[in-house]
Amino acid sequence: MSEPQFNEVIHAPMRLRICGMLHSAGEIEFAAIRDMLGVSDAVCSKHLKVLAENGYVTLDKRPGNRNGHDITWVSLTDEGTEAFASHIAALQLIAGMA
Repeated sequence: MSEPQFNEVIHAPMRLRICGMLHSAGEIEFAAIRDMLGVSDAVCSKHLKVLAENGYVTLDKRPGNRNGHDITWVSLTDEGTEAFASHIAALQLIAGMA
């Protein structure tokens, strides 16, 4: 079990939702994340950039068949998985659920 540790980077609502999605699904296409969050490309990109800069997600561009554009796939890194689990454990402590 992860040691509870509150994480300011992950705690932002959009980033918390992104990490939760990725934790459950493994790998998700950028457009699917954007659509699930109901935000613009720019907003989604901004949050993914912060997560990537902190080593929590990887962004993998692969050839796609949508108008010849590459498709970006997003997944949690091992560090991101651990940070998310630690953050959730800290939230559970705060809520008195642990």
